[in-house]
Amino acid sequence: MTKYSVSCIPDLVKRLSNRLLAKKLIMATAESCTGGWVAESLTALAGSSNWFDTGFVTYSNNAKQHLLEVPSSYFEYDGPGAVSEEVVLAMASGAIKNSRANVAVAVSGIAGPDGDSAGKPVGTVWIAWQWEGKTLSRCFCFNGEREAVRLAAVIAALEGTLTLVD
Repeated sequence: MTKYSVSCIPDLVKRLSNRLLAKKLIMATAESCTGGWVAESLTALAGSSNWFDTGFVTYSNNAKQHLLEVPSSYFEYDGPGAVSEEVVLAMASGAIKNSRANVAVAVSGIAGPDGDSAGKPVGTVWIAWQWEGKTLSRCFCFNGEREAVRLAAVIAALEGTLTLVD
């Protein structure tokens, strides 16, 4: 993975833009702990309206359920919880279903400083990518303060999308 520096984001976005345009793909994001930072990074590039449709910032479990159709059972006591593979896979699917996109990235994690639980320490971030029936997901354990975790998640989301549509 690329070093965690904001300065690498414009290059990642430009490379992703070129791939999406070449393949005539449209992208959407579904974000929780990154709070729209992935979508902001994408739309910072002029002309992104040619390949970016929408960004869902679904910070609450209620928003994940209502905007992205994540099953409510995932948030019950014995469910996997908001920071899980099941949730990010459902978020990515919901982003595609509720937009005109055919590529999606979804991010949910614990940026800190609080919110950790057994088996899910601060820095735990799940990311899922979906395109043409191909779905990838990965759990990351990032180190650092809140902004460092969020930045690392944004970079990982962009790098993973590049890999997916390569």
